[in-house]
Amino acid sequence: MDYRSLGRSGLRVPALSLGTGTFGGSGPLFGNWGNSDAKEARRLVDICLEAGVNLFDTADVYSHGASEEVLGEAIRNRRDSVLVSTKTSLPMGDGPNDAGSSRFRLIRAVEDALRRLQTDHIDILQLHAFDAETPIEEVLSTLDLLVRAGKVRYVGVSNFSGWQVMKSLAAADRNGWPRYVANQVYYSLVGRDYEWELMPLGQDQGLGALVWSPLGWGRLTGKIRRGTSVPDGSRLHETASFGPPVDEDRLYRVVDALDVVAEETGKTVPQVALNWLLQRPTVSSVIVGARNEAQLRQNLGAVGWNLTTEQIAKLDEASAVTAPYPYFPYRRQEGFARLNPPMV
Repeated sequence: MDYRSLGRSGLRVPALSLGTGTFGGSGPLFGNWGNSDAKEARRLVDICLEAGVNLFDTADVYSHGASEEVLGEAIRNRRDSVLVSTKTSLPMGDGPNDAGSSRFRLIRAVEDALRRLQTDHIDILQLHAFDAETPIEEVLSTLDLLVRAGKVRYVGVSNFSGWQVMKSLAAADRNGWPRYVANQVYYSLVGRDYEWELMPLGQDQGLGALVWSPLGWGRLTGKIRRGTSVPDGSRLHETASFGPPVDEDRLYRVVDALDVVAEETGKTVPQVALNWLLQRPTVSSVIVGARNEAQLRQNLGAVGWNLTTEQIAKLDEASAVTAPYPYFPYRRQEGFARLNPPMV
């Protein structure tokens, strides 16, 4: 397994990590992702550790805490061998303080997560969404307290815009509080918005990307192709409305290109799609999911080899879209590009 720095920090994380949204799955979203119990989760963790994957990502909102509880059971008696990443801020109830990133909420959320995970510290704590109601200084000073108390090692964000990240980093620098080093982002061959603003920001400010839904919300599994309907049993039937939309013509162009590259490499379509991400700038770890052992082993096959420059170019071309303003001049006009060379 390849290990990479998490942004501009000293923490080394595996190129692939395991997302545990399938652990204890319940409800209309997570129930369709999977519902691994503690025994099955322990087996998936065993396979990951054998392959060198030691980072496991969860969130308090995943099945209302059940994912954290099952993960806690799965890593019991081997906590020192793993890295645990969890997220908070999204609503966990209907009460006035059951959502957000206030000092009250963050301290309680961390204590609840520690109890569910059966641990005394969280290696990477990420804010699951920006809280416009709480002053950034309150958020960051609370994270500083949690780090100083030894309950949190590193901090990060997820689903923030560029200005929200940058304003937070400026406040952290101004006050000597911990800087965000992780940005958990949606990024895939059918979802390249991360490249316009957040990727250059991550490169400049030292945030490592932890990529979620790297197969485009299940669209790049190899089961969906031009001229065919979504196969029976696909979770897209139940969960597509939760994820970002994808233009069908573009999806089929990407899948066609993936088929060609998969044939050339002797790899599967998902393995090619994951390997493309592993070669993108700022990517620290790609979070893969697995409802069973077979899916996990296939995803683990995305490492240990690299696409060629020509194969990457083929996938880049198939997945390309026009950047939104103000970014498109920097991609399409020579004078703009000269001042800001594209990263990819």
